[in-house]
Amino acid sequence: MEITITARHFDLTNAIREHIESNAERLDRYFDHIMNVHFILALENGLSNVEMIVHVPRHDFRSDSSDKDMYLAVDMAIEKMETQIKKLKDKWTDHQKKSLKTDTQFVYTDLIEKAGDRRRVKVKRIPPDTMSIDEAIDKIEIDEEFFLIFRDVATDRLSVLVRKDELHYKLFATAR
Repeated sequence: MEITITARHFDLTNAIREHIESNAERLDRYFDHIMNVHFILALENGLSNVEMIVHVPRHDFRSDSSDKDMYLAVDMAIEKMETQIKKLKDKWTDHQKKSLKTDTQFVYTDLIEKAGDRRRVKVKRIPPDTMSIDEAIDKIEIDEEFFLIFRDVATDRLSVLVRKDELHYKLFATAR
């Protein structure tokens, strides 16, 4: 993260620079994709104005604050920025969780293949067929598969039928 500071109408001291750099590092703990942070400090009419601009991929954030004390104005601007970044991060994580939950057209299954000493896991997208349990048993016998994923007609739930041996099967159904 690159931090740039611009001072208008006053000379920037090392103490203010160190205060800004140490407090701006707090933003990294919330969001690690910050490209650069730009502080614009101005002293006008006895008030210290702080404008903070943060550049992250696909977004630019801006926060302003004013106070008589420059240190307090910097702290308030950073706090406002923290809330904006937390909100963005929550949106990103919520969006990813919702997209995984709402994709009900496909069922994801893990297939484990053994190749010598190594095992390989493949994730496969399977569109579940809608059928009754009797039809699922007939299909698993015809295809000679070990399991079958289908949508049960009676309950409208995803179900997995697993062949235990020639005569026995086990049925797993998802909860609503």
